[in-house]
Amino acid sequence: MKGIILAAGRGTRLYPMTRPVCKPLLPVYDKPMIYYPLSVLIQAGIREVLVIVPPGEEGTFYTLLRDGMQLGMNIHYTVQPVARGIADALLIGREFLDGDDVCLVLGDNIFWAESFDATLKDAVCHNQGATVFGCRVNDPRPFGVVEFDRSGKAISIEEKPARPKSNYIVPGLYIYDAEALNIAENLKPSARGELEITDVNLTYLRQGRLQVIPLEDNYVWMDAGNADSLLTAAQTIRSLQQDGSYVGCIEELVYKEGWISPAKLRKLGEELCMTDYGKHILELCEEPG
Repeated sequence: MKGIILAAGRGTRLYPMTRPVCKPLLPVYDKPMIYYPLSVLIQAGIREVLVIVPPGEEGTFYTLLRDGMQLGMNIHYTVQPVARGIADALLIGREFLDGDDVCLVLGDNIFWAESFDATLKDAVCHNQGATVFGCRVNDPRPFGVVEFDRSGKAISIEEKPARPKSNYIVPGLYIYDAEALNIAENLKPSARGELEITDVNLTYLRQGRLQVIPLEDNYVWMDAGNADSLLTAAQTIRSLQQDGSYVGCIEELVYKEGWISPAKLRKLGEELCMTDYGKHILELCEEPG
């Protein structure tokens, strides 16, 4: 399975902050926003990743993440010339995917749980078409809302409903088999002119091949798309890390996956040794193997 991060949003809801810098490069507490969706793909065991960025931003992202070899990964870059919706990421990634299954994550979504790596790996291993997640929120109206029957099976998904049928929304993390590309190719733009990812999910739902995994209260999900949510995300990350749970440290995660050696981890930590982030990496080097 390969991974795609859709990081092409200009972040107009964050103006003027995002006039000079792409939204996924903004800091969320002590690291760039894009570290968090990248950490999701790492925890899913995915080493080959395509980052979709705005036109002209390839070099900026490459300066940050390079080609991924320092992480034991292979990171590619391409652009989304025009914002055409989330499902467009599947079409843009056609050549990269080359018939493989895909895990697609949005560049401004943050997920955390103590056992999230196990949840992700299990979802990838047992995916039989499409797997998405359900997060309970107070106001689901701005999102795609999933409805469950009494047995817990998903029976409908509705995009931005005025009258939601549940408080569970589908966050920006999607696991698809290779059929997703064919589905995306046959989508028609919605009233707002976008290829809606909800329409991809609905196709799998009608085929009886969509699994929705509810993420309950021990999971953290945040959409850092506006100033308030960006601040809340930074405060949440800070609180978790002060309590001993380091969130989104990609060097730590690839080391735990066995993709880099202790010597490589130490080298990466030494490059950042003037920061608490780098000190955290170096502390991992001192832990007994």
